[in-house]
Amino acid sequence: MSVAVKICGLSSEAAIAAAVAGGAAYVGFVFYPPSPRAVSPARAGALCEKVPAAVRRVGLFVDADDAAIAAALDAAPLDILQFHGAETPERVVEAKRRFGRAVMKVIPVAGPQDVDAAERYAAAADLLLFDAKPPRRAGALPGGNGLVFDWQLIAGRAWRLPWMLSGGLTADILPEAVQISGATTVDVSSGVEFEPGQKDVAKIRAFLAAAAAL
Repeated sequence: MSVAVKICGLSSEAAIAAAVAGGAAYVGFVFYPPSPRAVSPARAGALCEKVPAAVRRVGLFVDADDAAIAAALDAAPLDILQFHGAETPERVVEAKRRFGRAVMKVIPVAGPQDVDAAERYAAAADLLLFDAKPPRRAGALPGGNGLVFDWQLIAGRAWRLPWMLSGGLTADILPEAVQISGATTVDVSSGVEFEPGQKDVAKIRAFLAAAAAL
């Protein structure tokens, strides 16, 4: 069975075309200004026009207020809100009710206690995404750092929600990551770039081909 893929941090028509042609199930747009992958709502809206209805469009937010989310939704037809900050389960529920969109909550992982924290969102979120915890340094981004966490930490777990694996994935390590973690859906951003924020079309194609071959 092939593995579903989310390509995150897209900002160009060429990258969108490669993701869609390669069979990506999700495409992601970053609405977090400090990120080199950030796009404006208007830019995301224009890119969404190139995405067929069968591909889910995800907006990534980091502790965003309602005004920022509303601005993005006014310009871009997003299907899923991805919360990549310190949002509480209560905030997740509130956003779902206010905006009428599914919410994916990112769980930053460095140790077993981080994985256990995912249970807090079992009754609030619609999806979970397990990513490597960001480095402890000033100005570190919450994701897209190219870091890998120990996949054994989530292996064999029975989650009540659909979930994705993220964190430093590349086409080369994808088979091992899927085998160990048991993931059936994966998320990639830095692993398909030639520099932060700049997607490499050849790497997108290679990653999607590797996922389809699993």
